[in-house]
Amino acid sequence: MTIPGPVESVEYVVRTAAGAVRGRGEDGLTVFRGIPFAEPPVGAGRFAAPRPARPWDGIRDAYAFGPPPPQDLGIAGPAGALPEGDDWLTVNVWTPEPDPAARRPVMVWIHGGAYKLGHSGSPGYDARRIAVDGDLVVVTFNYRLGMEGFAHIESAPANRGLLDQVAALEWVRDNIAAFGGDPGRVTVFGESAGAGSVAALLAMPRAAGLFGRAVAQSVPGTFFSPELARDLGTALAAEAGLRPTVADLGAVAPEQLVKAGQALAPKMPGRVDRWGQAAPTVTPYAPVVDGDVLPVTPWRALASGASRDVDLIVGHNRDENRLFTAMAGKLGEIGEERSGAALRLYAPGGEAAYRAAFPEFSANDLYERVQTDWLFGMPSLHLAEAHLAGGGRAHVYELTWPAPADGGALGACHALDIPLLFGTFRADIGPLLFAGAEPSPEALALSSRFRSSWTAFARTGDPGWPEYDAERRLVQVLDAEPVVAPYPEETSRRLWEGYEFTPLPLVTP
Repeated sequence: MTIPGPVESVEYVVRTAAGAVRGRGEDGLTVFRGIPFAEPPVGAGRFAAPRPARPWDGIRDAYAFGPPPPQDLGIAGPAGALPEGDDWLTVNVWTPEPDPAARRPVMVWIHGGAYKLGHSGSPGYDARRIAVDGDLVVVTFNYRLGMEGFAHIESAPANRGLLDQVAALEWVRDNIAAFGGDPGRVTVFGESAGAGSVAALLAMPRAAGLFGRAVAQSVPGTFFSPELARDLGTALAAEAGLRPTVADLGAVAPEQLVKAGQALAPKMPGRVDRWGQAAPTVTPYAPVVDGDVLPVTPWRALASGASRDVDLIVGHNRDENRLFTAMAGKLGEIGEERSGAALRLYAPGGEAAYRAAFPEFSANDLYERVQTDWLFGMPSLHLAEAHLAGGGRAHVYELTWPAPADGGALGACHALDIPLLFGTFRADIGPLLFAGAEPSPEALALSSRFRSSWTAFARTGDPGWPEYDAERRLVQVLDAEPVVAPYPEETSRRLWEGYEFTPLPLVTP
């Protein structure tokens, strides 16, 4: 779809509440990058709730993404040179027409990354295709990660990263009309930790009214209890030789706290006795059910009707965990010992229940199944069911199309939906999943299907398939030939029926 839009290389000025910004015409859109939605969270603002951006005089160039927040860059490191500075809290806008009269639907993307890495300037999150195909406005933004955003720190508010997300959505509410968006038609969408954030926002009183639709792609079930968060926060600070206080941690550079998280992560699997199900995730960060910012888990909040007026798409990929097994160099090689340990730790009803339900599965297959079910599959499905129980509407999907790399060995693994949705096959994780090859016509068709469904939902509330219900359980199965069918993982669904995703506890204080 081609939309008549801004002339390439022409600059456009839009006035926000804090000051004027200048964007440029690109590919039939006008793009604004690096607009502050809050003050840099440094100095007196470090580990505090976000504060509104300080107004500026004149016109601020919005040509470049803002610097990423301090983070664990992962094994591969950055894809290229990253901007530096402490103005971490910025938004980016892709708009077909920066005209207040346009009033187009708005989609706001929340990136994932285990609550410890990622930023909105990643090439894989280039939103131009979504904005063009859907003829709507897309916003992406940064939020604090790792110890800055999610670690328990004495005298600091919990869930600072989530509070940043609320501040970004408030910026959208107050400013997006000037960019051609309709603040009354906002859809939040996110993947992995971004989907966990979407789920948390649905449960947060502070976020009420800031969006009317939500898309949660691969919702993680990892939400921490205050006790677990406190213990992990103490362990994180100890890695830096510090106490978990604002005074101690605020005296060292953010990069030093990133290193503390990197040092603790590989030690976590050895602390199942203390940190339970959280330990093997090697991720010491997650939203905390603190009773204030996040009063209860998303599943409990939705079941009580907390967001019954918000339309929801939620789903997951069939083989989520294979990505992590592959990254560990163990794809297809999990033996009985490790498989049995995972079943004993995660399977409701115990190890025997999974073995009886999947008698034909190898030890490796059982491991992949229970890991996928526990971390993403069942949390996603249960979120839809909780929303229904609370009087809301939900559409469910499952991605079953396998990534082309390694002859399809990765299956429909975690994060495959990102390059498909954004059409960014050559960026970030795309080359790993698509083996660097040109996307096939099949991949391009599925990619287009993702965007058309998501943007139709943002526009009308209908993604093109029936609502999920407790009788038929119809979902959109996204494959080479997408079909609407009963939920494919019925065996897993029955095993987890009645299970409650509660805040992960501290096992031994």
